[in-house]
Amino acid sequence: MRACADYTAPRRPYTGAAVTLTTLADITAAAARIRGVARRTPLVDVTIEMADRIPLRAGLSFHVKCENLQPMGAFKIRGAFNMLARLLEGPPASRPHAGVITYSSGNHGQAVAMAARLLGVPAVVVMPTTAPLNKIAGAKELGAEVILEGTTSTARRARAEQEAAARGLVMMPPFDHPWIVEGQGTCALEILEDLAPVTCVLVPVGGGGLLAGGAAAIKQSRPRVRVIGVEPAGAAKMSTSLAQGAPVTLPSTSSIADGLMPVRPGDLTFRHVQEWADEVVTVDDAQIAEATLWLHDRARLVAEPSGAATLAAIRAGAIDHVLADGGAIAAILSGGNVTIERLAGLRQR
Repeated sequence: MRACADYTAPRRPYTGAAVTLTTLADITAAAARIRGVARRTPLVDVTIEMADRIPLRAGLSFHVKCENLQPMGAFKIRGAFNMLARLLEGPPASRPHAGVITYSSGNHGQAVAMAARLLGVPAVVVMPTTAPLNKIAGAKELGAEVILEGTTSTARRARAEQEAAARGLVMMPPFDHPWIVEGQGTCALEILEDLAPVTCVLVPVGGGGLLAGGAAAIKQSRPRVRVIGVEPAGAAKMSTSLAQGAPVTLPSTSSIADGLMPVRPGDLTFRHVQEWADEVVTVDDAQIAEATLWLHDRARLVAEPSGAATLAAIRAGAIDHVLADGGAIAAILSGGNVTIERLAGLRQR
């Protein structure tokens, strides 16, 4: 494992099949490929606002990477556009002539829809029946056909595979593909370039694509920078898998962070996280709700619960052991697709 020398959390050795890990060159090439489509989102210093939880002190600062400002409101455009562009660059036989299909809780589906529209390719998105209405509407408005299927990532993946086989569509998985991982890794590259003194990067964990790509980018560039994944306590698939030494399928997941609820991490993403992430911590729904509202009320930033999980880890004390060392902490705010009604509902909790 290539994580920091002071990483101490227990994890079993990997026992699965070998996979090819994403290189820094792969991520750098993806950054060039998505330039002009994915925004170079700002890093906002929220150190002063965070003083309500953590007293100001010299040598410690907090920064938010605002991926909520991406087209369609989330980081997912990075991986989706990178993958579709690579498909179109490939040999004619492998190009998506009939179109592409994906399965998604919402944000990846919208990203695929946007990438497909920009590149002139038909798109189909399979979403859960519980998907937020604004995310369903977003994919449709971008020209995608939306199919609602089940409530779990397993159910929607099975339906997407069925549709792909019947209609000759090319699958664009939400996280477990090298071209998705390298695209998501471009977010962390920007953090390293824009925040020279960064000492720790917090990354939300759903299926693990953003953490896999981010950890690959950071550890192959500046290995002493800590990489910490954050997932809901009700969907702790990555931390459970790390403890077991292989991807684990949870019987079910439950969280207000709808974008972080796959029941299983990907095989590829798991290996990247095992190789390069320093640790994965969990936060509960109350902590996620508090962070979402704090971002809105104090930092003036709009985040969906999934996007606010990293701030929840800071505010709940889940990374206090890191703060003791000082330094610049960067938290990826991964998405902002939340309605006024949803925010009001969180406030009523």
